[in-house]
Amino acid sequence: MIRILVVDDNATVRHYYRAILEQQNGWEVSGEARTAHEALQRLEESLPDLVLLDFKMPDLNGIELAREIIRQWPALPILMVSVYFSKQLAIAARAAGIRGACAKSDIGSIVKAVDTVLHEQMYFPGEHGQTRTVP
Repeated sequence: MIRILVVDDNATVRHYYRAILEQQNGWEVSGEARTAHEALQRLEESLPDLVLLDFKMPDLNGIELAREIIRQWPALPILMVSVYFSKQLAIAARAAGIRGACAKSDIGSIVKAVDTVLHEQMYFPGEHGQTRTVP
């Protein structure tokens, strides 16, 4: 069973992610966190196979949190999602060590991105709105 930690300050969004992720065979949301502090607590309690991380949170932004996660657990893959998704954000995410990033509104891309990152590939937007995987 693939275990995913969902980090987003909005409970409705976390519930929605849980619903779509758990529709995938062999995936489960093993924990949820509203803040960066809660996310770090959950990670210390039980390490998942992937972190689905929102960019905008009340205490740290997703890139700052990702840097801390990667410092403590360098092999843990992170997929960042954002309402404010842009090419610049994707570049910053990749530079921070995040393995994938996509728009929060594109649910199909989120499932594909999680799958791609779980298979040890990177997932970032390509040119002309297309997505691409990078080995």
